Amino acid sequence: MSIVNVLYKTVLKRPSRFFVVVAVTSLFFERTVDIGIESLYDRINRGKQWKDISSKYE
Repeated sequence: MSIVNVLYKTVLKRPSRFFVVVAVTSLFFERTVDIGIESLYDRINRGKQWKDISSKYE
C-alpha cells in the first residue's frame, strides 16, 4: 500500500475525520505564522517598543 492510499483510507475517506485534520492543521499553521511574524516584528523594532524602554521611565 502506498502512503497516499493509507492516508486516504485513514483520514480523508470520512468527512468528519477530514474536518478534524483540517481544523487541527489550521490551528498549528496559524500559531506558527503568528509566532514567526511577532518575532520578526520584535526584531525589526528592537529598542522602539515600550517593553524595551519601560525601565527608563519606571
